[in-house]
Amino acid sequence: MKNFGVKKGENIDEAHEYGKLMADRLVESVPNISEGRDQAVISELAAGIQAIPKVALLDIHSDPDHNRSVFTIVGEPEAMSKTLFGLVRQAQSLLDIRQHEGEHPRIGVVDVVPWIPFRGVTMEDCVTYANDLGARVGQELEIPVFLYEHASKVSSRTKLEIIRRGGLSTLRARMNISHEWYPDYGPSLLHSTAGAIAVGARFFLIAFNVVLKSADLVVAAHIAKIIRTSGGGLPEVKAMGVFLTARKLVQVSMNLTDYRVTYLRMVFEAVKQEAQRYDVDILESEIVGLVPRAAWDDTLFNDLKLRPMGSDPVLESRLEQSSDLQI
Repeated sequence: MKNFGVKKGENIDEAHEYGKLMADRLVESVPNISEGRDQAVISELAAGIQAIPKVALLDIHSDPDHNRSVFTIVGEPEAMSKTLFGLVRQAQSLLDIRQHEGEHPRIGVVDVVPWIPFRGVTMEDCVTYANDLGARVGQELEIPVFLYEHASKVSSRTKLEIIRRGGLSTLRARMNISHEWYPDYGPSLLHSTAGAIAVGARFFLIAFNVVLKSADLVVAAHIAKIIRTSGGGLPEVKAMGVFLTARKLVQVSMNLTDYRVTYLRMVFEAVKQEAQRYDVDILESEIVGLVPRAAWDDTLFNDLKLRPMGSDPVLESRLEQSSDLQI
């Protein structure tokens, strides 16, 4: 059992409360790995996460068309730091961004690592954790690190989509010609096989995709443009149209960056309304990863035509059921 520093004569109850407080410090992270097809690699990365005490791997969502896997992890901050660094190091050894093909924008084999306050941890704490991880990845793994959202140090690249815009080749060009695009940590050149990585601190994000009964990418792209915040649509929504090669269908792929402002049912209805203008129906929708309990109700399965997930989609429920991290 971990020693919390109880000395002879100290109040045992106070030490117990301190230990309880430490256990109540939890963060979430949803690292996105640029691999969604090779199950052997995905399993090896998962095993590396599961080998670290005081963290729980709650979900893995892999998509072969996006060629991307999203790992949902909750744990104590110090254990999470060890876990995330190990994940980046392992992915660097297993993957090569030069060989990657997929529909989702990305800048590296580990595309993005967010720190998200879960319990007993502030956003300012997560900014510190993001900087500590970024510094270590930059120095020890020689991968350029760009900080984003609350952790950002350069106002013009606070948003993740700005860092990703144009893909890896465009990022390389910006790094070559502009001091504004020197990374926050690590070398000012892309790593030959790992590319770059975005590390940030942010609020809970819900990744939500709606699949249309259509193969017309123009339709999906138009709907995405209409509903996203940057196009004058719903607040706190990012969206893009994606062609699903394996299914010969199109998808409106979205991030709800604040479910308290724009919630799942609202964005689904907006997509449905715009699709009707093209006489296109919705086939189904899916949640990538998990959702906070405050954003969920059981009627959403039918109302959103959600694809069956096989287990509870609520983050807190998965954590309560986890044997890796008792809460």
